[in-house]
Amino acid sequence: MDKICIIPARGGSKRIPRKNIKEFCGKPIITYSIKVAIDSKLFDEVMVSTDDKEISDIAIEFGANVPFLRSNKNSDDYSGLEDVVLEVLNFYQSQGIEFKSFCCLLPTAPFITINRIRECLYKLETGFSSVFPVLRYSYPIQRSLKNKEGKVEMAYPQFINSRSQDLEPRFHDSGQFYWMKVNDFYQKKELFSDNTGYIELSEMEVQDIDTPEDWEIAEFKFNYHAKKKNNNLF
Repeated sequence: MDKICIIPARGGSKRIPRKNIKEFCGKPIITYSIKVAIDSKLFDEVMVSTDDKEISDIAIEFGANVPFLRSNKNSDDYSGLEDVVLEVLNFYQSQGIEFKSFCCLLPTAPFITINRIRECLYKLETGFSSVFPVLRYSYPIQRSLKNKEGKVEMAYPQFINSRSQDLEPRFHDSGQFYWMKVNDFYQKKELFSDNTGYIELSEMEVQDIDTPEDWEIAEFKFNYHAKKKNNNLF
């Protein structure tokens, strides 16, 4: 088989309880990731990796597969995405099924669109080992400040007189999804490599959701997009 979409969604969440299936604009938030993966028609398999029976039931109801429940060692606060992906790929290998590439699609990223998933896939197929979407820092990090013994000082004093427009842009992970070739993943068991490409997203396409306030902002952005696209984000 060619491509698999892995949606990691464990049951525990301390900052926002039951975060992965909390209702977001009328539906459990994980269902947006499931829908965009299925509707993209890019994947031979769309599966959810979870340790939680309720999440499993919702995932299956909305069309994803849950062929096994995640192991205990990959279900705590310290489990990394790499561990989850490895467990999934090893499970399918044990069933005689191998994939050429995977997309690890996070369950709390309702702004993901088919076009963005395809855009990263096209880049992956041009020769990168992995590709993922990033967001540009809105203010140059070279002009950032830090605390030193209760006082503020420049983190990078060599840039104190530099104009913002002259500083090289910096980016951070959007926290939405990661495309990677399976063979390259097995070499280092990491989602990033020396040959990782990226696409750049806008501020309105990304929202980190860690607090109730973040959740409200995310719903505002979602409704903004839905209104612009006649209530059809995808």
